[in-house]
Amino acid sequence: MIENVQELGIVKISDEVVATAAGIAAMQVPGVHGLYGTLREGLAELMGRKSATRGIAVQMGEDSVSLTLSIEVDFGVRIQDVAWKVQQNVKKRVEEMTGLLVRDVNVSVQGVALPKVQKDRTP
Repeated sequence: MIENVQELGIVKISDEVVATAAGIAAMQVPGVHGLYGTLREGLAELMGRKSATRGIAVQMGEDSVSLTLSIEVDFGVRIQDVAWKVQQNVKKRVEEMTGLLVRDVNVSVQGVALPKVQKDRTP
């Protein structure tokens, strides 16, 4: 958690808030199918606990943050381009929302979402 002492008091930004902002920013990038969480996060979702921070690790510094995102991309996209756009958008959005310096955004592509096959229903 980052604390920022202001003239009127202290502003605290939790890791979860930063992770949520990063997750939303990543999902805005075309070609990102979803965030890829750990087995533990997947089990928690099966039990009904939705997590907006699934697949995102936040490491806070004094006045900066380092992020690691695990994503799944759509089939047919150029993975390097999607990862680069995720890095750019996450950095921009998190800095805009929190005022923190984003040191780095590490993107780990964990999977490719296969296209859904439509069945031909002609008799």
